[in-house]
Amino acid sequence: MLKEIVREIRKDINNNYQNSDDNLNPPEGLSKTKKVTYWDYVKVDTLLSLQKPKTDFKDEVTFILYHQLTEIVMKMILHEVEQISGQESVDVTTLSEKIDRLNRYLELMINSFDIMRYGLNYKDYNQFRKSLVPASGFQSVQFRFIELRCTRLENLLNQKGKKLISNSAATQKLFKHIYWKGAGIKPETGEKTDTLSMFEEKYIDQLIDLAEQMEGHTLEDKIIGIGGSLPPILNQALRRFDYLFNVNWPLVHLNTAEYYLNAKGEEKVATGGSKWRKYLHPKYQQRRFFPLLWSEEEIKNWGKC
Repeated sequence: MLKEIVREIRKDINNNYQNSDDNLNPPEGLSKTKKVTYWDYVKVDTLLSLQKPKTDFKDEVTFILYHQLTEIVMKMILHEVEQISGQESVDVTTLSEKIDRLNRYLELMINSFDIMRYGLNYKDYNQFRKSLVPASGFQSVQFRFIELRCTRLENLLNQKGKKLISNSAATQKLFKHIYWKGAGIKPETGEKTDTLSMFEEKYIDQLIDLAEQMEGHTLEDKIIGIGGSLPPILNQALRRFDYLFNVNWPLVHLNTAEYYLNAKGEEKVATGGSKWRKYLHPKYQQRRFFPLLWSEEEIKNWGKC
């Protein structure tokens, strides 16, 4: 039975190519093509070679693997968001499908954070993390790319930056007041931490370029462009995406940071040197991708429940 199916497939391929201007002989070409294997297609050997711990603590490998996992999931999120922002207009059905995907990816990231909370030895982690300074999850550029593609720049600015919007300030000037920079400033001197300086040296031009490209094309802009009231299911899905990314995800980070940095009242400093509690808690940042979808009461209680 299987042989008959293969013969029919080859026959169809031959017929198709005989009726075209292509001079290739597909059966012969296919027969000489290297057979696809799982390990080559997924690049398993490469993936499994990317863990390079700096210490001999065994759980550092788990720590690296988990962060690589989150970066891969964020790439999946970016892959979907880029498709939406790349279209001149997007219909409700397509948008609903994409947002459902995004929510599943975010739920995976959030639920898997237990690996960080319960999968690392407390004492070992607090030893090997000292070798990671000044590296920090703060430096995940994909996280910043997602923000810039999802919402207008004005929603990512601190209070001083928001006052400049009415003056039609250039993107580069506004970018100086993007919210996350506050976590990379030494409060006692006002100087940038190494974490922020190194991040900006590598990525700031890319981030500003993307912010300029996304003017009028963010996911938020696409929603505004639909006009009128959104279908309830889409409205709920967008609100869920906003809340998962800007409340639930920071809170699982905060809870884990509380455990490793303050479980015994030590109030340890984060590897990036930030005031981690104020930076991570959503009630301080008040970051939302789709502010029009939230009531004044919900905004007032943002991150409190």
